[in-house]
This record gives sequence, C-alpha cells and structure tokens, in this order.
Amino acid sequence: MRRTLILVLIPLTLAACASTGLRDLRTNSSGPDEFRVAPVKALEAPNNYASLPAPTPGQANLTDRSALNEGIAAFGGRPEAAGGGIPASDGALVQHASRLGVTPGVRQQLAKTDADFRRRKARLTQYRIFPTDNYAKVYRRQTLNAEVEAARWRRAGARTPSSPPPIR
Repeated sequence: MRRTLILVLIPLTLAACASTGLRDLRTNSSGPDEFRVAPVKALEAPNNYASLPAPTPGQANLTDRSALNEGIAAFGGRPEAAGGGIPASDGALVQHASRLGVTPGVRQQLAKTDADFRRRKARLTQYRIFPTDNYAKVYRRQTLNAEVEAARWRRAGARTPSSPPPIR
C-alpha cells in the first residue's frame, strides 16, 4: 500500500513543478489557428504597370494590411500622419495630457516594475497539480470589479449612462 501511494504521489509532485508562465494558452483543438491567418486586401489591377514599385522580397506588399493604420482610421485619425510627429491639430490635446509633467522612460520603467512584480508572484504560483490561469491570480488585487465600481460611483452621485442599471 505504501509503495502504491509513493508511486502515485511522485508523478503528481513532479507534474506540479512544471511552470508554463503566467498565461497558459494551450488548446486541445487540432484545427487551424485562425489568429495566424492574416487577411489581405483584394487584388486590383493598377492603372499603369510602369508606376508599380520594384519588388522587395521579405518586405510589405501593396495588398498587405496594416493593423496600426486601420486602427488609426477607425478612431478618426489620419494614417499618413502615423510615422511623423504630432500634428499641429493635436497640439492642444498633447499639451493638456502632459500638463502635470511627463516622466521620461515611463514605459521601460513600467515594464521593469511589472517584470519584477511577476517574478515575485511566480514564486508562489508555479506549483499546481491542475492547470490554472496564473495571470488572473497574480493580478487579482489590481483588477477592478465593474459592478462594485459602478455602485461606488452611483453612491457618489456620478451619472453612469453606459453602465447597466443596478440590479434590484
């Protein structure tokens, strides 16, 4: 009986030591991955074949989509201005957003702080017998509960038109 128990516990203990990181996005499907397929624009015949750019293997095509440019256009921006500086029409917005100062290198600092935070939290979340989503566990205290926040703002007298009505 003791040997059987040891033979069962050893594989379970070793399986609990596996660490797949914070997000374990495994799938049990053998089908195609729809996120790896990038749709392209429809092919069009140019007005003048002589005006076409020279082929550049490994570089972008005329039919390739740009998620950044499509996102900019969806929010009402101008994709042609994406590569340049801040347009003059947005100067007042940038000035207002940076009125309290701008921390240089804030993205690198935040990335380092977040990596340190995840490293500290990973010490206690890597030993699990059953697969779990460790990302949600690590960031649980930093997650807002939408219903609690909506109730808090309503108690403070704020209008919450986009929030669902309170449940009675």
